[in-house]
Order: sequence, then structure tokens, then C-alpha cells
Amino acid sequence: MNPLSDVFFDLDHTLWDFDKNSALAFELLFEKYTITISVAEFLVVYRPINMRYWKLYREEQVTKIAMRRGRLQDAFAVLGIVVPMTTIDAMADDYIHFLPINNYLIDGAIDVLNYLTTKYKLHIITNGFTQVQQQKIRKAELAHFFETVTDSEQVGVKKPNPKIFEYALEQAGATAATSVMIGDNYEADIMGAAAVGMQTICFNCHALILPDEVLGIDTLSELKQLI
Repeated sequence: MNPLSDVFFDLDHTLWDFDKNSALAFELLFEKYTITISVAEFLVVYRPINMRYWKLYREEQVTKIAMRRGRLQDAFAVLGIVVPMTTIDAMADDYIHFLPINNYLIDGAIDVLNYLTTKYKLHIITNGFTQVQQQKIRKAELAHFFETVTDSEQVGVKKPNPKIFEYALEQAGATAATSVMIGDNYEADIMGAAAVGMQTICFNCHALILPDEVLGIDTLSELKQLI
């Protein structure tokens, strides 16, 4: 790695354990709406659908409301469960409310942040929604680690759009060449940050086959040996 001054993290799937916290939110949701299928069975269908909708949302092909509604509607349709649209919309709202109730972090997150904060200025760049992401950061007791938090709703564009990285760098008073972006999404985090000249590290929790030139890690603790 080249000399660094600033470290930028993605939030979901990188620091905040989205899969675990989301599953717990669905447990609450299914209990409230008396959905009889198991959450585990639902998530097998829902997760790839959710990823597809997030890609469409990043590319501005669907709205926030359409994404929140569509991912539930499509998953229930695949499972052959009929849920009225009014209930789908109510569930979509409640899911967002339930999501930050639990705030499990990725293994090693606090240890790594404690280590890095003594060496660098730390920041977050996330494609999440302002209110939800701020709740996650606050309730997970992460706020004190980060000097700036930039989200896509605040900027009006989503990673990998270069504007969100440029905005975050400006807010941080940082230069791209002495900054590194750490995230799990190759397209949004790694390609997006590299396009504006930032160094990158892919937290490869999805077990992707990365290009040879991309530096990847399997655990957050590896960061202590890299930067």
C-alpha cells in the first residue's frame, strides 16, 4: 500500500453484519404478520432478489419505494405466498424500522477500528438510507470512530458513481491518493473508489474471484497487517 492518511469503510456487510441483523428483523416481521414460512426458507429466495434490486437501485432503474416493495413482493411470489399489496407496503416499512434493532458487527470490527483510529482518520461511505444508516451507526456504538459519514441519499447518487467518492473525500479533507476504500461490493466499493484514484481493499465475504490487481481480505483482522 502507498502512504495513507484516511481510511474509508463501507457499512453493510463490511462492518455491520447485515445478514444476521436482517434475519433477526425478519423474525420480528414474520411474527407480527403471522407469516408461517420459516425465515431461513424465505431468505434463500429473498437474498438474491434483494441483491438484484439493490443493483437496480444503484443504477437508478428503480426508486427506493419500488425496491422496498418489489423485493418482498417478488420473494413471496416465488414461494407461492399471497400477500396483499397494502400488507407488503406495511411490512416494507416495518422491516426498515426493525432492521436497526439488532446491531451485530462483523467479527473483528471493533478491534480493527480501535487499531486503525490511532493511525488514520476514519470515514464511512454507504449506499444506505440516511435515517437507517445513522441509527445503525449510533446503536452499534460506532459513531466515535468516524470523522465523516457519507450516504447516497445525502449526496443524491450511489456508489459506484464517482460523485459520492469525490463528495466524501471533500468532506474528509482527504486526497484520493492517500486514501483507501474498504468494502465488500466489488462493483460499488472497489471499482467505484479506484475510478477516482483511491486505493482499495475488498473485504471478500462473498468469496468472489477477484482480479489479480485487486487486494482482497477474508477477515477484517487482516487489515492490521496491511495498513
